[in-house]
Amino acid sequence: MAIATPITRVSSYVAYFGLIFSAIVMAKLPIKTVAARSLIEIPFVLFALLMPFFGTGDRVEVIGLSLYKEGLIAGTGIIAKGTLGILTAIVLSSTTTARELLRGLETLRVPNLIIQIATFMLRYMNVVNDEMERMRIARASRGFEATGMRHWKVLANSAGALFIRSYERGERVHLAMVSRGYTGAMPQDQLHRVSLLQFAQGFSLPIVAALISLALAVIG
Repeated sequence: MAIATPITRVSSYVAYFGLIFSAIVMAKLPIKTVAARSLIEIPFVLFALLMPFFGTGDRVEVIGLSLYKEGLIAGTGIIAKGTLGILTAIVLSSTTTARELLRGLETLRVPNLIIQIATFMLRYMNVVNDEMERMRIARASRGFEATGMRHWKVLANSAGALFIRSYERGERVHLAMVSRGYTGAMPQDQLHRVSLLQFAQGFSLPIVAALISLALAVIG
């Protein structure tokens, strides 16, 4: 609902932020952890801060600066909506395990191919990280230390070698799966029955956000 809500509806965004902060408090997430994970938004914030200085149309004075009105509105919208999205993702990832997320996607009847791709990505991410760490140790044991642009070629070669090794490992894993009867679909775990109460709890935040948006739209 926040994406579809114009940024000019300030009261709506105040309610949205109040809702997401209430979810953070109920989930008992440490503020430091939430703040640290929110730093991923910094590049988007820097981009949004530059938008009011470029554009066309009317100008407004803000703390002594002459800014473009359209750019100011667009930049504010990016920051507000991006922050809401980041906080929502943090709450979800901090309270739900990866396997539970995949089970939820299965319950929502997401295409099986997408679930398989996500499953293999999560399963072999640590394997690729371990391979990358072994390559780093091998470079360090030979006295290599990246200190400038002249070492980028070595790092690029390492990245290429890591890609080839990962691709070859994927081929071997696929052949091993085929030899064990894989036909394009993973064995399905028995899905847990989801009660109406669990559905209501899961959809409570978007439902409340929708009600807030509708109520403020009617009032406005």
